[in-house]
This record gives sequence, structure tokens and C-alpha cells, in this order.
Amino acid sequence: MPRLISFMLTRLAAGAGLGCAVGFVVWNNRFAGMYSAGPTDYYVAQGLFVYLFASMLGVGYLITALMLEDTR
Repeated sequence: MPRLISFMLTRLAAGAGLGCAVGFVVWNNRFAGMYSAGPTDYYVAQGLFVYLFASMLGVGYLITALMLEDTR
């Protein structure tokens, strides 16, 4: 695998993992409004909330790593 692709995949996966952890912590500490519909809707809302954090932090971590990478 080319070096750039492996660099990007590892940084994106690391950021997404950190984002998932943050999303679960924020959801479980009730910083997000409690969802009062049925149990299926609750899990969908939690999944979307965690995905929001995972995608946002994954891309942010990747962009920051690319920006700060020393190319010499």
C-alpha cells in the first residue's frame, strides 16, 4: 500500500475512534437532550449522534495531520 494512503487511513481511523469515544461520553453524560420516543428511535438518534462526532473528529484529525506532516 502506498505510504500516503496508509498514512491517511490510519489517521482517519484514529480520529474516528476518538470521535466515537467522545460521542459516547457526551451522550451518556446527558449533554445531549434526552430523546423521549420509542426505543428504536433512541438507538437511531444515539447512532447518528456518535457518527456526527466520529466523522467530524476523523476528518479534523486527518486534516491536521496532513497540515503538520513534515515533508522533508
